[in-house]
Amino acid sequence: MVSIWEYLRGGKSYTFDNPGGQHKVTLTKSSPQHAITGSAATTGYLYVNLHWTMSSGSVRPSTRDSVKRFFSPRILRPLEPDSAQSSEPVNVDLDLACMYELSDGTTGVVQPLGGLFGDLQSAPYIKLSGDDQYGAPSGETMYVNLEKKDKFKRLLIFVYIYDGTPAFEQSHAVVTIVPQAGPRIEIKLEERARAARSCAVVLIENVGDNQLTVRREVRYVNGFQADIDRLYGFGMQWQRGYKSD
Repeated sequence: MVSIWEYLRGGKSYTFDNPGGQHKVTLTKSSPQHAITGSAATTGYLYVNLHWTMSSGSVRPSTRDSVKRFFSPRILRPLEPDSAQSSEPVNVDLDLACMYELSDGTTGVVQPLGGLFGDLQSAPYIKLSGDDQYGAPSGETMYVNLEKKDKFKRLLIFVYIYDGTPAFEQSHAVVTIVPQAGPRIEIKLEERARAARSCAVVLIENVGDNQLTVRREVRYVNGFQADIDRLYGFGMQWQRGYKSD
């Protein structure tokens, strides 16, 4: 396994690995929660990885438009999903993101849009490694600095379709959470939600006593970040956002 600094520096393509070994817990509707306890909840880094696979025959997202629209903090008005439906093979660019609430009441988001990649050594103590547009083997990985666990109240990991057809069930997307010790935690996004552009995947809460609870949400949303925010009450303002290819 590579070190966090090697990964963040980039320059190589790494397959996401589990430092905790071969054990895995899959969160489902009938078994939606898992506790990370002891030193695993308070030391090192928590790894959160998103991986998806583009459909056979699909092509990479178009780069004809140098700038594309999406959501970033301080959204002032909603951006509606595209109503046009395409018969083309699935061509999707998923983004991994996290809304956070710190113990002092500070709220915010870490996401590729707007270059909000976060920071490990200062608030929010969360960092996104980069933006994968094509479903590469390494996917997108987020790191949470558990040495600063006391600074966290709750973290909502979510995924949105930045570009492409709304078809979560065809992207074979999987979010994997890996603590420093114990089993990795897997959440699959495989339910049919034809119009959904976003999905609130998992809620991580600091419950004290060296324990984090990880609860499966998998709530599909036809809108975007502002709509997820309303569901979970982070209370942020939002505006239209852009990112360049």
